[in-house]
Amino acid sequence: MENKLSIFSFLQKVNYKNELLAGFTVAMTMIPESLSFAILAGLSPLTGLYAAFLMGLITAVLGGRPGMVSGGAGATIVVLIALAKSHGIEYLFGAVVLAGIFQMLVGVFKLGKFVRLIPQPVMYGFLNGLAVIIFMAQVEQFKITDADGAVHWLQGSSLYIMAGLTVLTIGVVYFFPKITKVVPASLAAILIVFAIVLGFNIHTKTVADIAHISGGFPKFHIPQVPFSLETLRIIFPYALVMAGVGLIESLLTLSMVDEITNSKGNANRESLAQGIANITNGFFGGMGGCAMVAQTLVNINAGSRARLSGIIASTAILIIILFGAPFIEKIPMAALVGVMMMVAVSTFQWVSIRIVNKMPKSDIFVGITVALITIVLHNLALAVLVGVIIAALVFAWDNAKRIRARKYMGEDGVKYYEIYGPLFFGSVTAFTDKFDPMNDPDEVVADFKESRIVDMSAIEALNKLSKRYHQQHKILHLRHLSEDCRKMLKNAEAVIEVNIQEDPTYKVMPEN
Repeated sequence: MENKLSIFSFLQKVNYKNELLAGFTVAMTMIPESLSFAILAGLSPLTGLYAAFLMGLITAVLGGRPGMVSGGAGATIVVLIALAKSHGIEYLFGAVVLAGIFQMLVGVFKLGKFVRLIPQPVMYGFLNGLAVIIFMAQVEQFKITDADGAVHWLQGSSLYIMAGLTVLTIGVVYFFPKITKVVPASLAAILIVFAIVLGFNIHTKTVADIAHISGGFPKFHIPQVPFSLETLRIIFPYALVMAGVGLIESLLTLSMVDEITNSKGNANRESLAQGIANITNGFFGGMGGCAMVAQTLVNINAGSRARLSGIIASTAILIIILFGAPFIEKIPMAALVGVMMMVAVSTFQWVSIRIVNKMPKSDIFVGITVALITIVLHNLALAVLVGVIIAALVFAWDNAKRIRARKYMGEDGVKYYEIYGPLFFGSVTAFTDKFDPMNDPDEVVADFKESRIVDMSAIEALNKLSKRYHQQHKILHLRHLSEDCRKMLKNAEAVIEVNIQEDPTYKVMPEN
């Protein structure tokens, strides 16, 4: 009974108008991007559209974050271009299936939580770099391929018309919400520009200039590759990188939507959904993919907060493939370019520029590095990985400098070292230098009440320090170790020898 009530209350909370309109808007922006990525990889245009349909539908239903949009993203297909060219599309489908399996394992073993390790400067750099990529990708639409296959910039009236329609789209997206929010500004801009082009019979670049999108329902197809260790050797590295790239972009997008909507998504569930979607892609002729940041922002900005818009968007793409291609192919590219340019502007984290003079220099360096790698290499996973490594090294260095020791002699002739700060690989040298085994008395106490032993390097440092005192026929006692530190030292008994002093206990006489 309670489940029925919760479902009923959920259905009441869904804004069906917003979800419906947001879904259509997302579908319009996904089509040219999916087509472009498929063509870039040398694949059939339908391979990209099938990925948009399958990824969008499965992740919308099963994913861990309502409002997120997944499809045939460039971040993942770029990884597989070399494989498709060297071994063919069947090996690509096999790699997509294997990547899906890897992503499912991440969800099953609940490893999605590690996205929390990504610092804020890395997020700033990732989103700023992505904004530049989205914007520059739209600038590329001002080029056209002639009959000889040569690519050149639009010129003359074609350029002016394309630029004028793009500016008009941007203007509608910006000013339309000031008039009404009944219809998403992005969808309104597309429809207005489309109507102007048709009404005045304006000749301009359309979706049809990218590719024709008419086709049938995706069919089940087992990748035609030898089932052998040699095949696994070929596709394994591509699948592993694709799985990593896809999950990083998807989980970063999930975190971004969490911040925008002030709600909490489920990273492990999203990993499972991404895996299932990619496995399905591999068996139904899709090129695979992951979460699409730009389309997710279009969806959120259009007012979507539920799964329905994603289901509508993917269903709309299938209907367009089956029946609506002649109509959709007439949509002016300028309208889609203008919408995506505004998405790029909203994706850029302008707050990172406003607070740049208040941020630590290390955070500024991390953010700029991540943005540059994202822009130059178009490798989002590598950019995030490098950013996390740099941030971790900076954190380790800062903490390494915080190890301190307060020294004093007790009335019993014992010398005490009160340690402050974490003891780990970065601080062991400074820690060891604070002790003086040669001149210290016969008994020394290292008090860790305000410190913590973190890793094996710290344990080995204690072991060496204990041996130095032993060589001087002196004893080093360790006091006030936390329970996890004691456990760590206990586990390392086979390789170290340290003298843990029992912490003092105080007993109170019970009342009669």
